[in-house]
Amino acid sequence: MDDDAPDDAFAELKTRKLRSWDVAQIAAGTGLAVYVMWVGVLQPGFRKVPLRLQVPYIPASSAQVRNVMTLLRGRKGVLVDLGSGDGRIVLEAYRQGFTSAVGYELNPWLVRLARFHAWREGHHGNVSYQREDLWKVDLTECKNVTVFLAPSVLSLLQKKMEAELPDDALVVAGRFPIPDWTPCRTEGHGVDRAWAYNMKIQRLLTPNRKQKSSNGNLDNIFKEKQPPLD
Repeated sequence: MDDDAPDDAFAELKTRKLRSWDVAQIAAGTGLAVYVMWVGVLQPGFRKVPLRLQVPYIPASSAQVRNVMTLLRGRKGVLVDLGSGDGRIVLEAYRQGFTSAVGYELNPWLVRLARFHAWREGHHGNVSYQREDLWKVDLTECKNVTVFLAPSVLSLLQKKMEAELPDDALVVAGRFPIPDWTPCRTEGHGVDRAWAYNMKIQRLLTPNRKQKSSNGNLDNIFKEKQPPLD
């Protein structure tokens, strides 16, 4: 893994120019003064979330979405997007043939924005956006997972995914890699890069696992073709 990837991504995010539509979506996603009032007055429970776990909303670029979908090519079944933002990953997953695509997002304004996008595209009944704390989402049956989250959140989320995801699950991270994990594939460059992680491989590479594999076995697993999911 490229150790400089998070720093490079942060640097590019600072210099990238946002289009007017992106700025509008950020405004809608944060809810401006209304959302500040919601957080401070109507939802005191939200203030319990540590600052380092509050992920700022930045719309995924078309290149980021394309790279994520490239790494998911050939996969089937249900896709889950943790921290789904404005919902564009979920929408594209449905367009690419996933039988079900679900986005989990805590920000109520972003959930509304995602549902609006789905309605505008005519897919309101085909995709699902749920207002849910990603830490409470049951991942035990999730086979395809996408995440566009900050490194501080990913470092904690990886423990949840290691504990809950099945061995045949594939996790695709956009914008930032998952700390301490080794990707089986990458796509794109800089801030648009995406990383794919095979859960079976991650468990074999985890030092605390009771059963460890030799390098030869790991090489064979890397060469294995991803099994199709029903």
